[in-house]
Amino acid sequence: MSHIGRATEADKRMLRRELLAVRNRLTADDVRESADALAGRALGLPELAHARTVAAYVSVGSEPGTLALLDALRERGVRVLLPALLPDNDLDWGAYAGEGSLVRIQHGGKMALFEPAGERLGPDAVTGADVVLLPGLAVDARGMRLGRGGGSYDRVLTRLERADAHPALVVLLYDSEVVGHVPEEAHDRPVHAVVTPSGVRRFT
Repeated sequence: MSHIGRATEADKRMLRRELLAVRNRLTADDVRESADALAGRALGLPELAHARTVAAYVSVGSEPGTLALLDALRERGVRVLLPALLPDNDLDWGAYAGEGSLVRIQHGGKMALFEPAGERLGPDAVTGADVVLLPGLAVDARGMRLGRGGGSYDRVLTRLERADAHPALVVLLYDSEVVGHVPEEAHDRPVHAVVTPSGVRRFT
């Protein structure tokens, strides 16, 4: 890895620590109120209004809450796909059938995740999604997203590219996580929009 690559990785690690420290100070009420506002904003997106299949995820801890949004999409008749983490950090997918269909899975030393209990559809299932909702810690003015560093969604984006699939890429964040600049590496791809509790911002 070049010196620049190492510097970028160190910058990302530092920014992740700062952003996670802010998230960890949020109360359960903060998270719940933000989740309701976030769902309302996201449901107004034309991309989601016309989507038949949406790849999403179940928020954990102090992440911007997604369950209200997942349930609202299901009520609209949208097929919602949720990830299941594989041992190599890649993602398999399963269909969401309501909160009761989720199982809590502890992945080694990592955080416990809520995953779909039903049939696994394979890592390529995401290529059939009209919209992919991405987790993240920040996005900048160009639409560059800072993830948690596990690389799972980098693989998803690569898979979409290889399949020539072009879903709308939307990241869900808190208002303070839309920042001036996110350090980027060669493999990083911009998203199309960010949804926060106070609104939507699009990137060209």
